[in-house]
Amino acid sequence: MANRRASITDLAKTLGLSPSTISRALSDHDDVSEATKARVRQLAEELHYQPNQLAAALRRGRSNTLGVLVPHITGHFFPQVVHGIATEAAKLGFNVMICQSNEDSRQEQKNIDLLMNSQVEGILVSLANTTHSFGHFEAVRQQNIPLVFFDRVVEDFSGSNVSAVMIDDYQGAYQVVTHLIEQGCTRIAHFTGPLHLNIHKNRHQGYRDALQAHGLPIDDELIMFCEMSQKGGTAAMRQLLKLPQRPDAVFSSNDLAAIGAIQAVKSARLRVPKDIAVVGFSNEMFTMLTEPMLSSVDQRCEQMGKTAVQLLQKMLKSGPNRQGPPKPIVLKPKLLVRESSQKR
Repeated sequence: MANRRASITDLAKTLGLSPSTISRALSDHDDVSEATKARVRQLAEELHYQPNQLAAALRRGRSNTLGVLVPHITGHFFPQVVHGIATEAAKLGFNVMICQSNEDSRQEQKNIDLLMNSQVEGILVSLANTTHSFGHFEAVRQQNIPLVFFDRVVEDFSGSNVSAVMIDDYQGAYQVVTHLIEQGCTRIAHFTGPLHLNIHKNRHQGYRDALQAHGLPIDDELIMFCEMSQKGGTAAMRQLLKLPQRPDAVFSSNDLAAIGAIQAVKSARLRVPKDIAVVGFSNEMFTMLTEPMLSSVDQRCEQMGKTAVQLLQKMLKSGPNRQGPPKPIVLKPKLLVRESSQKR
């Protein structure tokens, strides 16, 4: 037993008792004598015996565990969402099993299989940015396991056990562009990621509609499809600075790329926001530490996590015969104006 966990069978062999007696003793059943219970507990402690929670879950028909799948646990946003999930889950009596896809659709599929095999009672998911097909979620839907997408969602994937929690990305982007126009900006560039992801698609649409609503043209040379990272933002900004007429503002779909833009602007001996205003999206913790401090859209990440668990709990309570899924919940964004976009 030196290289493996002690089992009920090991306890039974050592004490010369049946496995069922060991199990009842550990469960404090009345039909086992106190002397036998004491012997079993002492040996269990000596052998560092831990009950097999998965086996117990299979016997009970429920695991009290929620599965969580995120693209990554770096930065501020996803850790804060997970904190919200874990806090609310604990309040409701659930354990949480956390996996990360590392933005890899194949790893995402493996994680879904792992969570289902672990008998989780519900799954909360934010998509990897490389996910284009959704067969692995179809398996969850067919088994009627409650499934809640958050932040990055599958917009055309529905079922009685499927729902979502997201921020109003469109409105957040619209607020950003309106703010920049009010600051006197007329050539507003946009950094975006792949448009098959709802967050980038909706932020991009908000950008376009805000320009049109204020009578400004949509200039495709100002729309940069780039890696949503500091490096990607720097590279995209350098390209924009080579244009005959450079932009006077940048709206980035996330904060990391916005920081990259600020670095490129400073390297070109230009000033933020006087020459080029910059706004990000997510309100990462570092936005308050940059010079100048970065304007950004707060995604209410902790609230998103708590709301996702509450929505999943509602689905669990309604049972397998639920008539339809709860309506998706859309949280309101909040634009936080700081130094990087205040031209006036």
